[in-house]
Amino acid sequence: MRSSRSQALYRKARALFPAGVSSPVRAFAPYPRFLRKGRGAYVYDVDENRYVDFCLAFGPLILGHAHPYVIERVREQLEHGWNFGAPSEPELELAERVRRHFPSVEMMRFVNSGTEATMHAIRLARGAAGRRKIVKTTGAYHGAHDAVLVAAGSGATTFGTPSSDGVLGDAAKHTIVVPFNDADAMRAAITANARDVAAVILEPVVGNAGVILPEDGYLREVRELTQAHDVFLIFDEVITGFRLAMGGAQQHYRVRADLTTLGKILGGGVPIGAFGGSRELMEHIAPAGKVYQAGTASGNPLAMTAGSATLELLERTGLDGVNALGDRMRKGLSKLAAAHRSRVQGVASMFQWFCTAEPVRTYENAMRCDRDAWHRMFLALLEERVYLPPSQFETCFLSTAHTAKDVDATLEAFATCLERAG
Repeated sequence: MRSSRSQALYRKARALFPAGVSSPVRAFAPYPRFLRKGRGAYVYDVDENRYVDFCLAFGPLILGHAHPYVIERVREQLEHGWNFGAPSEPELELAERVRRHFPSVEMMRFVNSGTEATMHAIRLARGAAGRRKIVKTTGAYHGAHDAVLVAAGSGATTFGTPSSDGVLGDAAKHTIVVPFNDADAMRAAITANARDVAAVILEPVVGNAGVILPEDGYLREVRELTQAHDVFLIFDEVITGFRLAMGGAQQHYRVRADLTTLGKILGGGVPIGAFGGSRELMEHIAPAGKVYQAGTASGNPLAMTAGSATLELLERTGLDGVNALGDRMRKGLSKLAAAHRSRVQGVASMFQWFCTAEPVRTYENAMRCDRDAWHRMFLALLEERVYLPPSQFETCFLSTAHTAKDVDATLEAFATCLERAG
């Protein structure tokens, strides 16, 4: 495979960006591929190699790359302007689409990323509850702000310690970390801190440790616990929103959250985020209330238009087709994994190959995977023109642009790589 142009650009990038990248997960040894364009289910690098893409910008491109209708709508908006710092009609169109599919979201605020969405949702929960602490689960990623950049200590209800330099212990000490899929640990954490827990923030499907699914009844039990103790439940649906179902994990698992954070697909790949909940709760946000949130680019008409066009197309086509492709991919990969001490997990149009023979139901299970073996497979698949997210702990995605032929060709590529590896 030709890669000289990517190598040259990476050498230049290392002088300009830490590790040569603008976000950590983009870096991988020996060097990342620099992508030039995307069309449908494929991406093309600067050396003119074409790959079938299952990264999809880490999830938002559920229509695939450069969908003509989204381009048309965005081009029309560009001719009128792309940011006013004032209300615009596209905000209303997108908000009405969100509210149609998420009954728990009566009112919302648009922001610019999933990180902003979770940060402001946590601030809102604390302000409305008059309490300080939050509970999160090990291995769940809720963005790169201080309150959620914490790791678990020893014991199910240990207070978090910073997992990044620069995060103050005083910020992390208000975050309690418990294992995912452990309702008893969640109960112990909430009960022991009942007077001071404002919210539980939860990825209903953990998407940043591979794909870890909730066990039967887990989400409903967490919902019941939070209601019993007057604790707000925040569902981080940045990944699952408009992917598991049009109403996200809340529709798929039939569990309703107090606050919902959205991103990824909501903007069709354009930077965006949102958080929302009941009218009563959202009216704590300034200037209606005393919880401050603001952003110059929030609700900009370019992102609103791209998002509305994306959701409009999904409303027309539904998710049954892309979810069926997800089933096809997982079934095919599972047959291969059984012979190589590996396993495949996922739901809807999400999947991941884990280099471990044991079920992955917690972050601790995921951390026992053979990461070196996964990286070798990732590089081998690149040579076969298959582009995955470059980490064992990310999620692979399908889009409506993928076909059964793409899936079957990818299964053949996996088989070829596994055979070469022995």
